[in-house]
Amino acid sequence: MCGRYAFYETWNEFLETYEVEVSHIDHPVVVYNAAPAMNLPVLYHQDGVRQIDTLRWGLIPHWSKDEKIGYKMINARGETVADKPAFRKPFTSQRCLVPASGFFEWYNLGKEKQPYFIHFSDRSPMFFAGLYDEWVSTDDGEVITTYTIITTEANSRLQKLHDRMPAILPNEHFDFWLDPDNRNKEKLQNLLQPWPEDTITYYPVSKAVGSPRNQSANLVVPFNDDLFG
Repeated sequence: MCGRYAFYETWNEFLETYEVEVSHIDHPVVVYNAAPAMNLPVLYHQDGVRQIDTLRWGLIPHWSKDEKIGYKMINARGETVADKPAFRKPFTSQRCLVPASGFFEWYNLGKEKQPYFIHFSDRSPMFFAGLYDEWVSTDDGEVITTYTIITTEANSRLQKLHDRMPAILPNEHFDFWLDPDNRNKEKLQNLLQPWPEDTITYYPVSKAVGSPRNQSANLVVPFNDDLFG
């Protein structure tokens, strides 16, 4: 599962490095505690152009009658994403990438849970495989574009924290994943593998990350000694 993450990259450098050709976001975005229902940066292809915009986290299928279903659709399992009714159409032609500086996971201590921040060892951004869809409100006709993050089995290092992790894609697969004309279901699904453990690290952080109202940079600062040594 991926229920919280952070994104705090240097904005203009990020857009240039990852060859974003059109930005629909008119200001730098920094979020230390991204949570479901927030509007957050997402990369996608449209007319062959790599674009970025803020979409709502929690996919609402285009056929849904109730937008509240989005709270149950923040993640999609990579093993079944191509066949589930909510994700089948987006997987065909509405794939996206969700940039992150890292993500949070909670280690179960019994009655309490200790949050950890998980990131690349070199501090470069991660890109989660995702899907998006457009939903039209039955009340006022408002068009809401939402997304989900695809998950896969955790690698052996992260299994200490949780059995799932976001499906992270390397740069060389970006265009293949984002191309809406690419309908190679088997090859697309084969990309959704656990990320190699040797480039990922993690450390405990403040329990304040449990509330999405908290957005301080302190949320990604090491909090105490690692329980795993």
